[in-house]
Amino acid sequence: MNDEAQQTLDDATAVLRSALAGDGAGVVGTFDAVVDRSGLAGAYGVAWCLAATMLGDDAPAGGAALDFPGIDQADYDTRWVARFVSACANDDADTGEALFGAAAADGLLPDCLLTLAGSTIATLRSRSD
Repeated sequence: MNDEAQQTLDDATAVLRSALAGDGAGVVGTFDAVVDRSGLAGAYGVAWCLAATMLGDDAPAGGAALDFPGIDQADYDTRWVARFVSACANDDADTGEALFGAAAADGLLPDCLLTLAGSTIATLRSRSD
C-alpha cells in the first residue's frame, strides 16, 4: 500500500471513529482536514472508501441496481448516499465523481458526507448483529 492509500484509509478510519462516537463535528472536521491537505480529490477518496466499506467484501461485482422505493422523495443527502454507494457497487467512478461534484456545487457535500458516515456505521452494526 502506498502512502496516499494508507492516508486515505487512516482518514476513513478517523471518520468512522467519529461517526461511531456520534461526533458529527468530528466527521466534518476530518473531512475538512482532508480537503485542506488533499483537496476535494482526497475527500472523494475517503468517501469512496466509506462506500466500499459499506458494501463489504462479499458485494457482487458490477451490475448493481439502485432499488430504493421512494428515492425521489428522500432528502438530498439520503438520495446522494444511495446513488453514491450504487456507483461504488458498480465501480462507476465517473458517476461517483459527478455526484460528489454536484453535492459540492450545491453546497450540500458536508451533509452528504455526514450521512454517508452514519450509514456506513449503521451498515457495519447491522452486520455484526
